[in-house]
Amino acid sequence: MIIEKIQRTTLTAKEAAEYLGISYWLITQLVKRRQIPCSRVGKRILFRKEALDIYLSQKENDSLEKVC
Repeated sequence: MIIEKIQRTTLTAKEAAEYLGISYWLITQLVKRRQIPCSRVGKRILFRKEALDIYLSQKENDSLEKVC
């Protein structure tokens, strides 16, 4: 019998902060301000890696538009 390990598709707030290179405090503030995509499951806040990548791309584009 082969047992396959299920891969997680989400990150915790601590993992997401580390992935983005920001502090845990800042990610919780972004969640409170509804400025970053996340999902609440009970008391847990979860982030999809793909959604964080899109978020970063949008922030980069926004910064370039403001400079030019």
